[in-house]
Amino acid sequence: MKIGFDNDKYIALQTKAILGRSKKFSGKLYMEVGGKIFDDMHASRVLPGFLPDAKIKVLQSLKDKCEIVFVISSNDIENHKVRADFSITYDDDLLRQIDSLRNVGLNVSSIVITLYKGQPRAKAFAEKLERMGEKVYIHTPTKGYPNDIATIVSDEGYGANPYIETTKPVVIVTAPGPGSGKLATCLSQLYHENKRGIKAGYAKFETFPIWNLDLKHPVNIAYEAATADLKDINMIDSFHLEAYGKIAVNYNRDLECFPVLQNILTKITGNSKFYMSPTDMGVNMAGFAITDDKVVSEAAKNEIIRRYQKAKVDYKNGTASEDVSTRIEMLMSHMGISVLDRAVVKSAREKYAETKTQLICLELDNGTIVYGKQKALLTSGASVVLNALKSLAEIDDKLELIPQNILLPVKNLKERAFNSAFGQLNLKDALLALAVSSSVNPIAKLALEKLPRLKNCEAHSTCILDKNEEQTLKELGVRITSEAKFASSNLYKA
Repeated sequence: MKIGFDNDKYIALQTKAILGRSKKFSGKLYMEVGGKIFDDMHASRVLPGFLPDAKIKVLQSLKDKCEIVFVISSNDIENHKVRADFSITYDDDLLRQIDSLRNVGLNVSSIVITLYKGQPRAKAFAEKLERMGEKVYIHTPTKGYPNDIATIVSDEGYGANPYIETTKPVVIVTAPGPGSGKLATCLSQLYHENKRGIKAGYAKFETFPIWNLDLKHPVNIAYEAATADLKDINMIDSFHLEAYGKIAVNYNRDLECFPVLQNILTKITGNSKFYMSPTDMGVNMAGFAITDDKVVSEAAKNEIIRRYQKAKVDYKNGTASEDVSTRIEMLMSHMGISVLDRAVVKSAREKYAETKTQLICLELDNGTIVYGKQKALLTSGASVVLNALKSLAEIDDKLELIPQNILLPVKNLKERAFNSAFGQLNLKDALLALAVSSSVNPIAKLALEKLPRLKNCEAHSTCILDKNEEQTLKELGVRITSEAKFASSNLYKA
């Protein structure tokens, strides 16, 4: 993978920026973290060289000065909202992330359940957290929001929420996903702190859009594609332009909310010049760590295409509206790119036209294209990964990595014991079988050692993949997309 981003430089710049912002407030800084705090795969795809745990590295460099408050919306708990990249609910993801943060030495001091209106699942989740020994706070919808500033900034508004006890000068406020109530939590705390005579401040730490890149830069357009379901649109920050005469990029929701937010901050702090623009609020230094604009631009274009293909599949599966893919298609049209600009899509379609067999095309890190077809014993995902490992290990294609005397018993077990109509080994089955074979077969062992090289490889399937198969490919780091076409005419797809 070509590198276009200096991760070490980014961490150093970002740490310095946060510390600098903290020093501007004599009391305490509440910093809202947008996007993914862990596993920021979008950033790593559009900024090659950005490591998915970069934000964690920044927080680790501040760990003596910061603590973390996790926020989750009662509505997301009640509606079983799922994080798409890991296929787990937001409440489960909150638990996963808290464990991960603590495992790297970071202090998660409390959890806030926001927008609470008596939702049963949210109540049960709060009680579960308390039984696990966690400090939990319940916040209700803010009375008067967004227009009645006098009520919002009063004991009936933000003051109605319990004060969150914190001890560090920098408080990180994060959440499993957007719309969780991070901003309201920060502002509620500012209200309480100022009532106590503490001049607390607010800042925002998020990566996209990158304010000092062009409005139509591919990296910023990739952000629009990623948030097409939220209808985010990148815009010139008119407040920044008016205040400073400088162009900066922000997005519609921040720009729309800024006048209200500015009024709230003025009412809380008594300072009408707390921030002059949405860009002022941010501490994003990602743009200064780009080392090769051509590389990141190309990576961003590929990401836009992947987002489009995912949106088409989501619509086919009934999990997204058609306008999501339409919005991304318009972005692609304006940029002059198409799905065929991804080599694996073109190759997969050509191979399917030739064979009429469902398959996956995968491009290896050395540029070699390999295919995996659906077989009696193996799914297309299992086939393509085994073929890829053979190619990387320079093993004769005629040699079997997993002997029939291992494959057949597994197939029979799936059919008889688990009543599986399709007894093929899926990708996870095949990798487990390969691991077993590697203990007695040096060729299998050699192939298994090449597994890490699949990370960041591009792949495309000629049909919608089984969810488990797709998830396993993602866990290996394969950038998999699919045609918006079902693998069969069966109505029930387990």
